Amino acid sequence: MSPGHFIERGPQKRLMVFSGRSHPALAEAITGHLGVELGEVELDTFANDETYCRYHESIRGADVFLVQTGCPPVDKNLMELLLMIQAAKLASAKRITAVIPLYPYARQDRKAKPREPITARLVADMLQLAGADRVLTMDLHAGQIQGFFTIPVDHMTALPLFARHFRDLGNTGPGVVSVSPDAGRAKMALRFAEMIEADFAVMHKTRPARDQAAVTEITGRVRDKIAILGDDVIMTGGTLLANVEALQEQGVKGVWVFATHGLFCGNAIERFHDADLAGIVVTDTVPIDPRSRPEKLTVLPASNLLAETIMNVFADDSVSAIFGGENQLF
Repeated sequence: MSPGHFIERGPQKRLMVFSGRSHPALAEAITGHLGVELGEVELDTFANDETYCRYHESIRGADVFLVQTGCPPVDKNLMELLLMIQAAKLASAKRITAVIPLYPYARQDRKAKPREPITARLVADMLQLAGADRVLTMDLHAGQIQGFFTIPVDHMTALPLFARHFRDLGNTGPGVVSVSPDAGRAKMALRFAEMIEADFAVMHKTRPARDQAAVTEITGRVRDKIAILGDDVIMTGGTLLANVEALQEQGVKGVWVFATHGLFCGNAIERFHDADLAGIVVTDTVPIDPRSRPEKLTVLPASNLLAETIMNVFADDSVSAIFGGENQLF
C-alpha cells in the first residue's frame, strides 16, 4: 500500500484543570462538577518574593484550563497566572484557557484622566503574550474589555443565578424594582428586571473622588417597592451604600443588594454589618472569609456555571447556549 499525504489518528482530547493559589476552593468545586481531579502543579514563592511554577505531570497535547481569580494580592496572582500559562505553553499543551472569574484591573478600561494607563488592555496583552489561547471570565466591568483581545473571550454572567435566587425568595412582579447603580449598568439592570418581571429604575451619580460616589437623582418609580440593586463588584461598599441611602430617601420598602464579585476591601464587611439592608447576595468568584461574613450575606456558588462553560469549551459546543444567548449584556 502506497503512503498517503497524512497519518490519521483517532480524536484524542484530554481536559486538565489546574488551580493557582488565589481561590483553590473554587477550583476544587469546579473539578467536582466536572468529575475530574485537579492537576498537580507546584507553586511556590522564593525567598526574594519571586514566584516558581512547575507542572508535576505531562500536559503535552492537553486542553488545559487554569483557574485564577483577580482577588488580592492582585499583582501576585496575575503574575502567577502568567507563569502558569507560559509553563503550559512550553510544556506543549494543545490549548490553554485562562479561567479568570474576576478579571483584574477591569475598572481601568479607559483613560479617565490624562497620563493614566489603560491597565485592562495591558493585562489582555500580557495574557496573550504569555501564551493563552482563550480567556473565560465572568461579569466584566465593561464590555469593551473583550475588544482588547485578539483571542476568543467567553464572557459569562451570574445574572441567571441571581434571578433564580430572588424568584425563590418571592421577590418578583410589579412590587419589585430592578435598580441600576449608574447609566453604564442600565442594560444589565433592564435585563434583570425582565428576568424577575419587575419594574426598572436608573440612578445617576457623580464621583467626587476615587471609590466615592454621590447620587444626584433616580429615574423611575421606586416608592413603596422592594428595590434590588445590582452591580458587578463590591469593593469598599461606599458607592452601593450611597445608592441604598438615596433609595431609602425615596421611600422604598426595602433594599436588596447583589454583586457578582464580593471583594469587600478594607473595612467594607463591617460597613455592611451595620447597613439597613434586606440582604446582600454575591457569588464565590472570590474567596470570602466565613468568620467575618454578615448574617445578611448570601454566597451563591458559581462553580456549576463555570464547570458547564469549561465543558462546552472543551467539547467545542456553544457557550452562549448555556445562557440562552443572553450573555451579551452591554
